[in-house]
Parts: sequence; C-alpha cells; structure tokens
Amino acid sequence: MLALVIGDIIGKPGRVATQKLLPGLREQYGLDLVIANGENVAGGIGLTLVTAEELLEAGVDVITSGNHIWANREIIPYLDSNLPILRPLNYPPGVPGRGYIVSKGALVVNLMGRTFIGQFECPFRTMDRLLGELKDKSPVIIVDFHAEATSEKVAIGRYLDGRVSAVLGTHTHVGTIDAQLLPRGTAYVTDIGMTGPTDSVIGDDAEAVIQRFLTAIPSRLSVGKGKSVFNAILVEIDDDTGKALSIERICQEVG
Repeated sequence: MLALVIGDIIGKPGRVATQKLLPGLREQYGLDLVIANGENVAGGIGLTLVTAEELLEAGVDVITSGNHIWANREIIPYLDSNLPILRPLNYPPGVPGRGYIVSKGALVVNLMGRTFIGQFECPFRTMDRLLGELKDKSPVIIVDFHAEATSEKVAIGRYLDGRVSAVLGTHTHVGTIDAQLLPRGTAYVTDIGMTGPTDSVIGDDAEAVIQRFLTAIPSRLSVGKGKSVFNAILVEIDDDTGKALSIERICQEVG
C-alpha cells in the first residue's frame, strides 16, 4: 500500500494547493490512500461541510482533525454521518463523531496529545484499548497524532513501534526532518508540516500575529496570502505484515 498523509491544510490557500497537486500525485505514485488533516481548512480554523467536500472531491479519502474540529459547529452533525471525517479518539465518551475508520483496507486512527493542549484521555492507553478491542483489524494502521510537544510525539512513536504501520505528527504546522523507519517497522515523523501560505506565521497573517505578540491583545487572525507550500508524507506499507517499507517527505511550492 502507498499512503499519502497531508499535513494541516490551512484555509483557502491550503485547499487550492491540495486541489492543484493531489490529482497529479495520485497518478504519479499510484496512491492507494490519501489522508489529510483538515481542522484548519475553513478560514484558518475549523471545518465546514463545504470545505470538507472540497477536499474529498480533490482526492482525499479520510479527513483527520484535532482540537479545532469544534470551531465551526455546523460540522458537528456530520461527524456521525457516513462522511470520512475523524475527531481525536481520546475525547471523552459521548462526544460526537468517531476516532478511527477503515478506508481502502487501512485502519486510520486520529489521536491527540495532552501536553500544552488540554486534558483528554491518555492517548497511549486509548490506543492500547483500541488495538485490543479490534480483533479483526487490518494489519495496515496509520495514526495521525495531533500534538504540541515533540517529546510526547516521539514517545508515542516509540510506544507504538511494531504495533502500527505509521505514526505521523500534526498540529505545529512546522515540518520536522526526522522522517524515519523505527526499529520494529513503524514509519514515524514528529510533524508533517502545513499545507498553506508560506508568507505567514504558521499559516496566519504575519503582521496580525506580530501585533498580537507586541500588544498581548487577543484578536481574530486571518489566513496569510501569497505562495503556498504542500507538505505531506508518503509511506509504503506491506499489506500482509503492516510493516512500513519506506517513508518519504514531499514538499512542493505552489504559486
């Protein structure tokens, strides 16, 4: 299996970059599965039905998310629909939506870290329970770990090494250089990076962010403009064993 996982897509610039590049990448690599983190696609924060449909029409198979999935409340009823949209698995019981889905023969899981983000159920033990409960699960298991702290991401990668096919970090919007195959066969990267405007502060208008730092006055941030970057991770996985065979970073500018 060849799976492409796209980092946090930021607003319209990120959606346009995905629409421009993804069809060609699907054809070029013969992709079997495309996953994209979509918690920031609607105006830079949250997800709407229209923006979700744009990603799905562009060739995304599964949309993952994180702590911003609730920013646009209109999406909440659709989290329990047949649309392939995930919210982190380790939210409390009774929260709308689901944290995993089987797509194209792969089990895709969305988890969220706790350090510097919030109080959620332990992602380590949550994943233990899921792997124990799914008796007939696919050997191909891909985890989007949406977390702030590098240490927490590295730790869960090592914790799940050999038990899942890939642990790929999202949330910080800054791609890391540590894409690797862990000793027991799990593909890992601390953060995929963002798909969105490069002339920005992690996707937001740079001047507005600077003013917020200078004044400490809260304000609504708008999405940056100009050229965009498309950040994704390509993972090749053995269908029978679920072991990752290779991991490759894809980073392309979009004018």
